[in-house]
Amino acid sequence: MAGTADTIIIVAAIVALVWGLIQFYVISSIPLKSNGDSATTSLTGASKGDTSERLIEIYTAIYTGADSFLKAEYTICSYFVIVFAAIVFVSVSAGTDWDYTRGGYTATAFVLGAITSMVSGYLGMKVAVYSNVRTTISAQKAGWTSCFNTAFRAGAVMGFALCGLGMIVLYATLMIFKGTYNSDWATLTDCITGYGLGGSCIAMFGRVGGGIYTKAADVGADLVGKVVHGIPEDDPRNPATIADNVGDNVGDVAGMGSDLFGSFAEATCAALVIGASSLNETNFDLLSLDEDPWSALLFPVAVSAVGVFVCLLCSFIATDILPVKKESDVENALKTQLISTTLVMLPAVYVLATALLPDKVSFVKVVEGTFDLTPVKAFVCVGAGVTGGLIIGLITEYYTSHSYTPVREVADSCKTGAATNMIYGIALGYKSAVIPVLILSGVVYLSFALCDLYGVALAAIGMLSNLATGLSIDVYGPVCDNAGGIAEMAELDPSVREKTDALDAAGNTTAAIGKGFAIGSAALVSLALFGAFVTRIKTLSADSSDPFFIHGVNMLEPLTFAFLIIGGMIPFWFAALTMKSVGLAAMEMVYEVERQFKEKPQLLDENATERPDYDACIQISTKASLREMVAPGAMVMFTPLLTGTFFGVNAVCGLLVGSLVASVQLAISMSNSGGAWDNAKKYIEKASPESDLQGKGSDVHKAAVVGDTVGDPFKDTSGPALNIVMKLMAVLSLVFADYFYAINDGGGVFNTA
Repeated sequence: MAGTADTIIIVAAIVALVWGLIQFYVISSIPLKSNGDSATTSLTGASKGDTSERLIEIYTAIYTGADSFLKAEYTICSYFVIVFAAIVFVSVSAGTDWDYTRGGYTATAFVLGAITSMVSGYLGMKVAVYSNVRTTISAQKAGWTSCFNTAFRAGAVMGFALCGLGMIVLYATLMIFKGTYNSDWATLTDCITGYGLGGSCIAMFGRVGGGIYTKAADVGADLVGKVVHGIPEDDPRNPATIADNVGDNVGDVAGMGSDLFGSFAEATCAALVIGASSLNETNFDLLSLDEDPWSALLFPVAVSAVGVFVCLLCSFIATDILPVKKESDVENALKTQLISTTLVMLPAVYVLATALLPDKVSFVKVVEGTFDLTPVKAFVCVGAGVTGGLIIGLITEYYTSHSYTPVREVADSCKTGAATNMIYGIALGYKSAVIPVLILSGVVYLSFALCDLYGVALAAIGMLSNLATGLSIDVYGPVCDNAGGIAEMAELDPSVREKTDALDAAGNTTAAIGKGFAIGSAALVSLALFGAFVTRIKTLSADSSDPFFIHGVNMLEPLTFAFLIIGGMIPFWFAALTMKSVGLAAMEMVYEVERQFKEKPQLLDENATERPDYDACIQISTKASLREMVAPGAMVMFTPLLTGTFFGVNAVCGLLVGSLVASVQLAISMSNSGGAWDNAKKYIEKASPESDLQGKGSDVHKAAVVGDTVGDPFKDTSGPALNIVMKLMAVLSLVFADYFYAINDGGGVFNTA
C-alpha cells in the first residue's frame, strides 16, 4: 500500500496536463480563416471576402479586453494576497504560541493556493478566447461535429489543466511540509488549509468581479439594443457588444474556474484535516496498521486523481464514439458526459478504496466516541456524493431547460407582460430548491451516519470527482456564446448564428447543471470545513477545565443562537451588494450606449459603416467591476474574522451554520430562476411569428428579454458567488481557529465563553 496513492496522484496530474495540452494543439490546428463570405458589408467598409480579417479583428478586441481586465484584477488581488498572507502569518503564529514555522507554512500555502487559482482563471480565459473564434469558423462547415468538438475541447483544456495543476501543487506542498512535520500529520494538514483559503479568496474576487463585468455589459447591451432600439443581440452596431463578449470570458470562464478550483482545494483540505486527527504517526501502534498509513491519508486526493482518468476516457464518447451529427444530439452528448462519468466512477472508487484503505481503522468522531472506517463505508460516502451530484444536476436541468414544462410555463407567462414573467420565474427558482435540498440532506445523513464528518468530506470529494468533465461542460457554454457573438459581429451568414445559438442553448442548460453541482458540493464542503473547525477547537481546548464541544455544538447557547440568525442574513446582504453593483454598472453602460446612439444616429442604420466606440464600454465595465468587487469580498472575509476576534468560537459556529443553511437555498433559487428566464427567452425566439409566442421582436419576446435581463445577475453574479460565501467563511474560520482560541480561551475580546 505504501506509495500507491503517491503514484496515482502524480501520474494523474501529469496525464491531465498532457491531455489538456493535446486538446489545445487540436484546437490550434484550426486556421483563422473564414470558410464563407459575410452577409453584408462590414463595419470597416471591407468587401464580403474579407471576413477572415474581421474575425481576427473581433477576436483581437475580445482578447485585449479580457486580458487587460484580468491583469488589472489580478494586480489588485496580488496586493491583497501579500497583505492577507502577512495577516495569516501573524495570526496563526500568535495562536500557536508564536510558532513561526507553522505560521510561515500556512501563509505559504495561502499564497500557493491564491497563485494557483489566478493561474487557473487566466489560463481558462486565454483558452476560451483562443477557441471562440475557431468555434465560429468550425460552425461555417457543414454538419455539427466540428463546431461542437471545438467548443467541447476548449472546455477540456481548462478542465484537465486545472485538475492537474491543482493536484500537483497540492501534492508538492504536502510533501514539502511533510519534511518538517513527518510525525505530526495533524499540524501538517492544519497548515495545508491555507491552500484552500488562498484559492477561495481569489475565487471570490474572480466570481464577483467577473460577474459584475459581464452582467453590466450584458444588461446594458440588452436594455438599449434589444428592448429600446430592437437591434439583434451582439449586433456590431451596439457599442456594448465587445464588452459583453469579453465578460463571458472573465466571468463565466475565469471566475468559474477559480471557483471550482477553490471547491477542490477546500474539500480536500477538510478531508485531510479530519482524517489526520486519527491517521497520525504518533498513534500508529493504536491503529494496528501493518503499513505506512500515508496512502490512506491521501485517499481523498486519490479519488480526484482517479476522476481524471475516468473523465478522460468518457470524453471520447462525445467526440468520437457518439459524435454530434444533428442539433438534437448536442444536449444529449453533454448530458451523457455527466451520466457516464458518474457510472464509471462508482466501481473505480470501490477498487481505489479497497487498495488504499485498511480493512478497518478506528477514527475519532468530531463530537465524542469513535467509528470504524472500512473501504465499503468510504466507498458508500463517496458514491453518495457522486450520485447525489448527478441527481441535483438532472433536477436542475428539468427546471432550466426549455425541453420541459417549467421553462415553457415561464415562456407562456410572457404573453401577459414582464410582470407575470417575473412572478413565474421567481416562483420556479424557489420551487427548484426543494428536491436538491432533500437530496443534499439525504447525502449528509447517510455519510454522517456511516463515517461522521469525515464521511461528509468524502461525499464532497465524490461530488467533485468528475470535476474535469464538469469544467469542460461549463466552459463549453461561454465559448459557444462568444462564437455566436463573433458570427453576428462579423456579419456571417445567419445559418452560422443559428448553429451557434443551438450549441449555446444546450450550453445554458448544462451550465445550470454545473452550477447545481457547484452549489451542492459547496454545501458539503462547508459542512465538512465546519466539522474540521469544531475538531480543531475541541483539540485545542481538551486540556482546559471547560473544554469546547465535548458534547457537540449547542445551538441553544444565547450567543450561538444569536449569531445563527446573523449568519442567515449574510447571504442576503451579499446578494444585495452584488445585485446593486450590477445595477449601478449597468446604468453607466446604458447611459454610454444611449449617448453614442444620440450623438451618432447613423450607427443604427441597417448597413452602418461607422464603428461605435467599443473601448468606452469596456472601460466602464472594467472600472465598475474592480470598484464594486471590494465591498462584497471584504464583507465575507472579515465577518468571521471579526466575529471570532471579538465574540469567540461559539459565535463563529452560529455564524457558519446560519450562512450555510441560507446560502444553499438562495444560491439554488437565484441560479435556476436566471437560467429559466434565459432559456424561456430562447424558446420564444425559436417560435414562429404565427404562433402564440409570436417569436423574435414581438411584445412577448420583449417581456422575455426583461426577464432574461433581470436573471443575468441572478444566475451569473450573485447566485454562483453564494457558494463561495459559505466555503470562504468556513475555511477562513478553520485557518484562524488557533488564533480565535488564543483570545481568552475562545471567548474573544469580550470574553463571552
